[in-house]
Amino acid sequence: MPPSDPRPAATLAEPQSDPVLSWRATLRAYLQPAGLRLFALGFAAGLPLLLVLGTLSFRLREAGLDRATIGYLSWVGLAYGFKWCWAPLVDRLPLPGLSRWVGQRRAWLLLSQCVVMAGLVGMALTDPRTDLQAMVGYALLVAFASATQDIALDAFRIESADARRQAALVAYYQTGYRLGMIWSGAGVLWLAARAELAPAIAAGYQQAAWSSAYLVMAGSMVIGLLTVLLSPEPVRRVIPPARNLAAWLREVLVEPFAEFLQRYGAQALLLLALIGVYRISDVVMGIMANPFYVDMGYSKDEVAAVTKVYGVIMTLVGAFAGGALALRWGVARVLMLGAVLSAVSNLLFAWLAWHGHDLVALIAVIAADNLSSGIASAAFVAYLSSLTNVSYSATQYALFSSMMLLAPKWLAGYSGVFVDAYGYSSFFIGTALLGLPVLLLVWLASRVQARTSG
Repeated sequence: MPPSDPRPAATLAEPQSDPVLSWRATLRAYLQPAGLRLFALGFAAGLPLLLVLGTLSFRLREAGLDRATIGYLSWVGLAYGFKWCWAPLVDRLPLPGLSRWVGQRRAWLLLSQCVVMAGLVGMALTDPRTDLQAMVGYALLVAFASATQDIALDAFRIESADARRQAALVAYYQTGYRLGMIWSGAGVLWLAARAELAPAIAAGYQQAAWSSAYLVMAGSMVIGLLTVLLSPEPVRRVIPPARNLAAWLREVLVEPFAEFLQRYGAQALLLLALIGVYRISDVVMGIMANPFYVDMGYSKDEVAAVTKVYGVIMTLVGAFAGGALALRWGVARVLMLGAVLSAVSNLLFAWLAWHGHDLVALIAVIAADNLSSGIASAAFVAYLSSLTNVSYSATQYALFSSMMLLAPKWLAGYSGVFVDAYGYSSFFIGTALLGLPVLLLVWLASRVQARTSG
């Protein structure tokens, strides 16, 4: 078995001897050349997510599908929750020819991005009213390829900088990721609205408009392809070849998970529990957000305009604020702040459901939601990155990010049934209450680590 090479793992309660960075040192951390590469790659990673989840739910609701069906179809997103199953292959298995040409990480990035593009073209050319099964099949293909891209990209990012500089890289990555989501959320709605025929000619769902918008989204993945081709392959630790197939399978499938459990011992269960529920409020709520906009009478143009302007601004503010605060004050305080803000922003959606159609209110709610999500995501991704051992970066990070999504996305599948039974206000309040265990777990993990480091 090759010797492990773990980086110092960040903890919820940083050691007292770890100095707080000055604002000048914090700024220098943001000036890394790798930052712009991670920004563009983050855009490519964030682009497919809503096209198989949130934006697709808007499209399906406009096409006349009921909320319960839309909720169940969100289980397409479980592909992200099981990506740890094939992460060891992405981590260690070279692609014939391609890996030798561009390197292990970039080879898998290029392959997955090409498959995402092909799947989006299939979704563009499929009408959900007449062939829902094909639409689901293409959505699964995009989700699987997108999850594979995430595995390779997370390893690429983690191997591009040491643990101390991860928060800055995460800020760039998260900003690009969120902008990719805004482009595939607000952008695709704006494009579809521009491509629609006049209401006097065609009313209701218009397949041609959605088709053109999804084709533009497929073309937007070229940003990721070009960035991968122009980026250097990160330096990886040389791993001696396995003696036989059994040894290789043990190194690929067993050791990444065993190493994490051995490194953290009993605390590993607490950390895994925190990872598994930290984003539950946002993920469960997000599936019904777009059907909520449709049912509240907001047009594609209204939702696109609000998200495009205020969503972008508050995303940038939240991501960079979260990264900077994590660098200066440590991850514990920012994780707690992000958990609180995520729950509060869901309560704002409950208020909007009671308040009714109001564009100004929608602006306030979406701005607050993007700010809280940006802060929480930047701190949480930096924390997950710091938990990995560079010897198993792709596999371990895939395990963490999969656990982050698995339970929330499974629960989100029942969101449409809940809304049908109890209404939107009760649903949003319920998703906010789901965040209460998160606060307890952050507090417990902080206390346990404080006793360990003390």
